[in-house]
Amino acid sequence: MRVAVYYDNKDIRIEERPIPKINDEELLVKVMASGICGTDVMEWYRIKKAPLVLGHEISGVIDKVGKNIDNFNVGDRVFVSHHVPCMKCHYCVNSHHTACETLHRTNFDPGGFSQYLRVPKINVEFGTFKLPDNISFDEGTFIEPIGTILRAQRLANLKDNQALLVIGSGISGLMHIKAAKSRNIKKIFAVDINEYRLNAAKRFGASQIINANEDVVSKLKEFNENRLADLVIVCTGALSAAKQALQCVDKGGTILFFAVPRPDEKLEIPINDFWRNEVKIMTSYGAAPNDLEDSIKLISSKKLNLDKMITHKLKFDEIQKGFQLVAEAKDSIKVIVEPNK
Repeated sequence: MRVAVYYDNKDIRIEERPIPKINDEELLVKVMASGICGTDVMEWYRIKKAPLVLGHEISGVIDKVGKNIDNFNVGDRVFVSHHVPCMKCHYCVNSHHTACETLHRTNFDPGGFSQYLRVPKINVEFGTFKLPDNISFDEGTFIEPIGTILRAQRLANLKDNQALLVIGSGISGLMHIKAAKSRNIKKIFAVDINEYRLNAAKRFGASQIINANEDVVSKLKEFNENRLADLVIVCTGALSAAKQALQCVDKGGTILFFAVPRPDEKLEIPINDFWRNEVKIMTSYGAAPNDLEDSIKLISSKKLNLDKMITHKLKFDEIQKGFQLVAEAKDSIKVIVEPNK
């Protein structure tokens, strides 16, 4: 089979590998669609593990079923999660599934940028979901990222009467906007430096858009009855965006870091001001099985209209172009490759 091996963002090589063999408790899935995530092009994070096969936003068809599996059949259309929790450790039983050590160790083999992948037993049990008939393979690539969005907004306790500010209008920021819009959140503000993405934010549900080079605080107050945002979600790793978030949160508000700056960059927190005003800073990472189930239900409801977010569908040989599009973060939103085309 063909796999796309990551060496760095500008060096993605199509190579040949044997189709993985499965045991009696595993699945073999033929990958029909695979999304390129912003984390796939986070070079400082990925390159230390290179070469490797990336890709985790996948949908496909079951090609082989281990003989001890009775709840899946050959031909089933599925989404498979690459990281799954153990569901029994201290963190899992306290609803911090994405802090589970098992979740950080698990993966499918070799990765979503391949024609086939082996699904280990624990991923079969906690990370494999049948696609409803009304969810296409393309829409299936949104299940994992939408799951992470829903988890973040749930942990941040986003409420209907709150003002939401999304900093960074790439794919994750736009999905936050869409998810909030689907809940009838009325005040959704989007910040970015790219006009293409700001226009997309407006198109996908933002009440107001603000260029990051403007006086964001003043604009936010202008749009929000002289108040700052109740919830600020940071969807870009730019240090400038993180600093901007600290200035844009209202008293009693929350800043959620959905994306974070590089580990060698330092962010100073105005802790005294935040202490006096009861400002909360928090993070969110990944998605648990319950988040993925919620994601499937939401996508199946057709409230998100995800097809309009797909700007590029590429054949497998074009995956280098896909990485370039996502890394440049200019005139693209959702980029999908089809490993078997």
